[in-house]
Amino acid sequence: MRTTARTAYRLVWHEVQLYVCLALWVARRRQGIGGGRAFGYASGQSALLMGFTFVCVVETVVMSVLLSRWPAVHHVVLVLDVYTVLFVIGLHAASVVRPHVLEPGALRVRKAAHLDLRVPLERIAAVRRELRLTHEKADGVLDVEIGGQTTVTLELTEPVTYVTFLGRRREVSLVRVYTDEADALIGAVTRALSGEDSRPYPGAEV
Repeated sequence: MRTTARTAYRLVWHEVQLYVCLALWVARRRQGIGGGRAFGYASGQSALLMGFTFVCVVETVVMSVLLSRWPAVHHVVLVLDVYTVLFVIGLHAASVVRPHVLEPGALRVRKAAHLDLRVPLERIAAVRRELRLTHEKADGVLDVEIGGQTTVTLELTEPVTYVTFLGRRREVSLVRVYTDEADALIGAVTRALSGEDSRPYPGAEV
């Protein structure tokens, strides 16, 4: 019973976060940047999501025509179609407004509205560019894929706790992420690890 309630809570929370992100996207604001530096990843899946959105819109129009003689059914299908379109756009919006963030003392790895993992800088043993197109599930490894790809690999000196979408806790010591700015992220993390760049980033959002 507790598991079911927790799952329901996580699903509702995710839905709410998507609509919050959608509002922030419309307002051209980002979330959780603070005094850190943002590294985007949304473009890695934007074409796919926008293509899917277009297909959903076309389907909505077609179904409206086909079901025009059955108003009750038409209204139900219309609500579902509009919900699907908003959900997909919300996923894109969440990816835009919730980028990865290098903040004082930690790298914040995110993915839309369902992942937010802070990796303390002192636990990063190595950071390197590594393009991977396939990922097999393995204990202690977290693959934060976008469009099936990861571009940066973080090796940790000790595990960090990762909370899954449904609330389960896992220990991971290898984190692979995708970012549109792999070289910039690697350079910024490397400088932070060496103590070369501890100043607030210009233009950071609150």
